[in-house]
Amino acid sequence: MALLRMRANPQGANATEIEKKIKRGNALRQGSAWRGSRGLVAVLLVVVTLCGAAVWLYVTSLDSDITETLVRQGELVSPRPRVYSVECSEDYENYKRYPGCTPQKCGRAVTDGVVTREEAQALRRLAERGLALAGSEGGASIMDLHSGALSMGKQFVNIYRYFGDQLSDVFTQEDFQLYRSVRERIQAVIAETFGLDPKLMYLTKPTFFSRINSTIAKTQHDEYWHPHIDKVTYGSFDYTSLLYLSDYGSDFTGGRFIFMDPNDNRTVEPRAGRVSFFSSGTENLHRVEKVAWGTRYAITVSFTCDPAHGISDPAMP
Repeated sequence: MALLRMRANPQGANATEIEKKIKRGNALRQGSAWRGSRGLVAVLLVVVTLCGAAVWLYVTSLDSDITETLVRQGELVSPRPRVYSVECSEDYENYKRYPGCTPQKCGRAVTDGVVTREEAQALRRLAERGLALAGSEGGASIMDLHSGALSMGKQFVNIYRYFGDQLSDVFTQEDFQLYRSVRERIQAVIAETFGLDPKLMYLTKPTFFSRINSTIAKTQHDEYWHPHIDKVTYGSFDYTSLLYLSDYGSDFTGGRFIFMDPNDNRTVEPRAGRVSFFSSGTENLHRVEKVAWGTRYAITVSFTCDPAHGISDPAMP
């Protein structure tokens, strides 16, 4: 009976065969499309991976001569500073000595136990508000609340004279009180670490906020990355400190501080609230690597043993 039905309706049989062929064709095309899209995704993943690897290699190769990381961003150095002693340079023999202050032992140290991250964030907001008034055309801008120097284009202006009464909407008394409190704590930890009398240490210039990004330098003031010795560059410096206001690896990359020792280059990775400090002589030749991306905020706070070069804390005008 089945044979009879097929003979009686040959067109129906052909239709059934055609439908089967159509279904097989659709399945083949869908499979081919799926394999094609899967191949495209795989290619895209390879491209993304290679691009990521290239970026990582570029960033890490910017200072491939770094041989040791003294403190990483993710570490917490508290409550005691981590101290690295180095031999004092012979240069100190050529300078006037101030008992109780002139370095008798030299070195470098790092601590996360002096300034809280919340305080660092408050000081960063202070810096952002002040530097938003102007800023350098290149990658490095500074704001010195002591002298009033503020980067503007390719030059500097005096923030107090140039902006005058506007500053009451930018800074508060609480900002300056926090600044003074942080400075006093930094001075105290330097004195304790190096065995000094803090009353014989004097804040000196330049002490300033800095904002650094990857913008191409426009003037020599933007070229922050050159190796230098603070005692040679500034003369009055005996102890230098940096308070970081942003985090390496998340707010920016590059921008690490590098001690350039005879056979090694050692770095400290910035962390908001971290204070890195050191004796300012030839024993601590250093530089800052170029910022690769993001924005690095910090405060340089410097001290002298010579009272003639001392400066006062800034105050609201």
